[in-house]
Amino acid sequence: MNKDTDFQDMVKDLQRKIDRDEEETYSKKVIKEYRNPINFGFIENPDATGQVKGPCNDTMRIDLRIKDNIVHKACFWTDGCGASIACGNMLTSMIKGKNIEELDSISNEQLLDALDGLPKEHQHCAKLAVDTFQSALKHFKKKRKRPEI
Repeated sequence: MNKDTDFQDMVKDLQRKIDRDEEETYSKKVIKEYRNPINFGFIENPDATGQVKGPCNDTMRIDLRIKDNIVHKACFWTDGCGASIACGNMLTSMIKGKNIEELDSISNEQLLDALDGLPKEHQHCAKLAVDTFQSALKHFKKKRKRPEI
């Protein structure tokens, strides 16, 4: 064997171990959401933006496109861990197509249920996502109340 093959085998073994560890720690939904985050990114000229720094120093941003009080597009960005990515992605998927008035009451528990749970040490990631979304909603409502110039 040569060094390239040995290194490639070592990388494959390491990835298999990481995959096994993740599967023992997280639900299938959490893994799917953070490995394939379809809503990751930014919206150019969003109608609302919220950004919050969580207790573990992860930052999350949520951008919204809202028309007639309906969330038409939602994107998120985070510098956080896989659980933060999963929470941001799931939350932005959950809110699309919904009236903002019914989203005032979205909770950490609803997000955790949608993800089939998170380990206790990562549940703050759901709170971060919900708090960030609530910040974006507050921004939108405040902006909407301003008189047009």
